[in-house]
Amino acid sequence: MYTAQGRIKQSELLAQYMPLVRRQALMLQVRLPSSIELDDLIQAGMVGLLEALGRFDANQGASFATFASQRVRGAMMDELRTRDWLPRSVRRSARAMDGAIHRLEQALGRPPEEAEVAAELGMPLDSYHQLLNDTNNGHLLAYEELVAENGEPVSTTSVHLPFDALLDSQQRQRLVEAIEALPEREKLLMALYYQEELNLKEVGAVLGVTESRVSQLHSQAVSRLRARLADD
Repeated sequence: MYTAQGRIKQSELLAQYMPLVRRQALMLQVRLPSSIELDDLIQAGMVGLLEALGRFDANQGASFATFASQRVRGAMMDELRTRDWLPRSVRRSARAMDGAIHRLEQALGRPPEEAEVAAELGMPLDSYHQLLNDTNNGHLLAYEELVAENGEPVSTTSVHLPFDALLDSQQRQRLVEAIEALPEREKLLMALYYQEELNLKEVGAVLGVTESRVSQLHSQAVSRLRARLADD
């Protein structure tokens, strides 16, 4: 994979890792609104791959596969952030939901029930469920950003941390503990969705609920994580 001068043969690596770009784009697309085109994600990922080719330094110790994967993922997330598809009113409601969950956790000493959160927000339960649906896509990015900042926890016994050299162990532990504090069904959902990489329909089949209900539970789980980490 190297020339006589020790430089990576970029054309070979580009061809080798193009499938990685498409695979990551497909994994991400299933969690996004239908308005987000697969080709746009792939294009952004290719930019990240090219950046990885230009910046990779084998002397730093990390493998190119790890370095490239991070760059590709980061480029796709940057592209999604520029879309900002959630209306301001939904973003305001999402912040209100985070605040309500935070207050209730402080008062109750446990994760609040959905009815309790709805009451704290002063809305009927069905309106709260609609809010969870509306905010779910935005919460995808919120969770991805938590992962990027704190590592990628999957359980207390098996934690995959792709950025070990860059992360503080205390930050990682905070996120692991926050996930462990989720209600069991939401904790299982997060494991199936992010660790096992099932889509919403597949997660619903495992949990015995509809795809729409999975979307609601996912949004609520991420809001709980944000509230708990903000408290810490």
